Amino acid sequence: MPDAPDRQAEYLGNRLRKRDRHLRKWARREGVECYRVYDRDIPEIPLAVDRYGPYAHVSLYERPYDKPEEEERAWLDRMCEAVAGSLEVPRENIFRKLRKRQRGNDQYERVSGEGRTEVVREGGLRFLVNLSDYLDTGLFLDHRITRSLVRGESRDRRVLNLFCYTGSFSVYAAAGGASSVDSVDLSKTYLAWAERNLGLNGFRGGSFPLRHGDVLDFLASAASAGRRWDLVVLDPPTFSNSKRMRDSLDINRDWPDLVRRCLEVLDPGGILYFSTNSRTFRFDETGFRDVSVRDLTKATTPPDFEGARPHRCWRLEPA
Repeated sequence: MPDAPDRQAEYLGNRLRKRDRHLRKWARREGVECYRVYDRDIPEIPLAVDRYGPYAHVSLYERPYDKPEEEERAWLDRMCEAVAGSLEVPRENIFRKLRKRQRGNDQYERVSGEGRTEVVREGGLRFLVNLSDYLDTGLFLDHRITRSLVRGESRDRRVLNLFCYTGSFSVYAAAGGASSVDSVDLSKTYLAWAERNLGLNGFRGGSFPLRHGDVLDFLASAASAGRRWDLVVLDPPTFSNSKRMRDSLDINRDWPDLVRRCLEVLDPGGILYFSTNSRTFRFDETGFRDVSVRDLTKATTPPDFEGARPHRCWRLEPA
């Protein structure tokens, strides 16, 4: 009888083959190179496995109990062998991470200096991903449909992308024919990344400014100056305590103020897309009686994340 790791590797391999065979047809049809193949489908195998073209990104979720480090490393090696065999990905093309429960800005901290970057395609656009150095690669796969909605709403509109990260929403807005796209983030590293993503798709120059600074400060200054946008994208981190911010950000606590500030800079007839990946988030519409609110969570969850609810998403419009 096989021992537990061998048995689990067999289960994982079978699941990956079946799932990838199903998703590959959809991905090819949609022009998608990157998609999630597995996400803790089998409770005793707490992994997330994403395909990035000829590469695989494997994340081990932190276990609720202690396991000897050497034993865990050997177990993960065995699971990665199963990933390589079932997805037909060379072993050297597999990148593995330990995804601990996020604390502060852990999600954005560098975990390696290997610098393995690749250009991938999604929806006819190109994006730079870093497979080795951070917990996340720079492209949130679960927001694929949300990005497409933004592209479809951007024609001749002024777009504001807050907490822009690597600028994927900005690229989609520009591709949708936005008259301008402002991208705001506190990290110069991610703004430089966003600039590269825009450039990869031919979007350069004064219509696509990158704004370095605290989002709350930016919104306060914009409101005072009477600046307005037609479409605002608000996809903040769940929590941030960056030293460059005046105060910490807790989206479960601060979201009403943040949303109201976005509505203040929204032109009449404008649209605000607000999303969060907080699993404990509760949206209370009672404080927004003069705003039309639509829950788009189900509509923006792509096929490779069905049943996982990776984010919550709303569309808000001044009534």
